[in-house]
Amino acid sequence: MELLNMLTSQLNVSEQQASGGAGLLFKLAQEKLSGGEFGQIAGAIPGINDLIASAPESGGLAGALGGLASSFGGGGGQLGNLASLVGGFSKLNLDADMIAKFVPIVLSFVKSQGGDALEGMLANVLG
Repeated sequence: MELLNMLTSQLNVSEQQASGGAGLLFKLAQEKLSGGEFGQIAGAIPGINDLIASAPESGGLAGALGGLASSFGGGGGQLGNLASLVGGFSKLNLDADMIAKFVPIVLSFVKSQGGDALEGMLANVLG
């Protein structure tokens, strides 16, 4: 899959880490976007369901922090969203700072597959 190749080559991560990390980002988008919006993204990204299925559970303390951030000030914005991913990334043996490295690559890939509108929708969630 092209996205996994981009992630593994640019970030020097394993295919499992690339798949799980991308899956976590898409899973977050699935939770935060309306069904129609996510459906447009899912329609443009081949294998997106496999990526989501490969994402580890991201619960734990980081998930609680993300939930806590979202309970203050109307959602905590992207920071609260991304904080909720820390636990999942750590289960992939990836540091929290890798989330910020995954996001632009995933956004660029979504733009290449589905255009500016889909990239914009996803950027609203991933910031």
